Amino acid sequence: MNYSGSNRRPSRYEDAPKIDVSLIDFSAKDSRLFDEVANQSAQVISGSRNANKSTQLRKFYDEVVIWDQKIRQNPEKYTEYLPLVKMLNAKVAYAKGRNLVDDNFLTLMRHCISQLDDNDKQSLYTFKLFLEAVMGFHKMHESNKSKR
Repeated sequence: MNYSGSNRRPSRYEDAPKIDVSLIDFSAKDSRLFDEVANQSAQVISGSRNANKSTQLRKFYDEVVIWDQKIRQNPEKYTEYLPLVKMLNAKVAYAKGRNLVDDNFLTLMRHCISQLDDNDKQSLYTFKLFLEAVMGFHKMHESNKSKR
C-alpha cells in the first residue's frame, strides 16, 4: 500500500528528492548558506533529467545580477524596482509551464523571492550571492551526472 491506499507504485517523480527551502533563510546570517545549503539545493535541482539545464538557470541568475546592479547604482529606486524583481516569479512559472525548469527550481526561486524585504536592499544582494553559489554547484553536479 502507498499514499492513496491503493496498490499503485509511486511515480519516479514522487520518489525524487524535494528541495528543502527551510534551510534557506537570508536573514539568519548562516555561514552555511553559500556552501552547504547552496550545494544541497544545487544537487536536488540537478537531479531533473530534462529540465534545469544550466543555460536556462543562467538566464534567471543573469536577471537577478542585472537588478542587483541597477539597485546598487540607484539605491533610492529599490522600492520602485522590487515589484519588477518579484516578477521573476511569473517568468519562472512560465519556464515551468514549458518544462524548462522543474518544481524544485520553481520552489527554490519562489522561496528566495519571497524573502526579498521591502526595506532591505541587502536581501537582494544575498539572493544574488546564494544563486551564484547554487549555479556553481549545479554546474559541478550537472557535469558529474553527464559522466555517468
